[in-house]
Amino acid sequence: MRRNIKSYLIVDGYNIINAWDELKEISKTDLECAREKLIDIIIEYAEFTGRIGIIVFDAYNIKNSKESVEDRKYITVVYTKEHQTADTYIEKFITSLSKYDDVKVATNDYAEQQIVLGKGATRISSRELKLDLENTKNRMKEKNSSEQKKIQRNCLEDRLDKETLSKLENIRRMH
Repeated sequence: MRRNIKSYLIVDGYNIINAWDELKEISKTDLECAREKLIDIIIEYAEFTGRIGIIVFDAYNIKNSKESVEDRKYITVVYTKEHQTADTYIEKFITSLSKYDDVKVATNDYAEQQIVLGKGATRISSRELKLDLENTKNRMKEKNSSEQKKIQRNCLEDRLDKETLSKLENIRRMH
């Protein structure tokens, strides 16, 4: 029996925002903008890699907040309910997945990393996530540039030396 194995990238949103200097700087003045920038980065990654992206932002200290889930293109954005951390949401979510699924969790939280490993997922640090994203971006550029080369014309005259081209041109003129 063939299993339908899914690949996930689960991101502890605020943990990553606070770990990446450029997002941390943006978040000081505009937290919404920092969240959207992270979301855009993960959408691009998920689209190219085929991984299901899930970003979890916790509302642990926000009074009366209800859990909300936004389905975006290629990813899901989760805002937890009051008194629920991103960690507890991620743990619960991982438990709901098949043991055969390929799950990566991006967080710098050491305790969370241990729990993630204990549940059979792979943990990656914010630094490793950044490197993975950069490698993915480079692969996207290479793929796009090789597709551009395929689109460019492929003519015989581009591959022949001048002497042969001259002879062929003379033959063409005779007819």
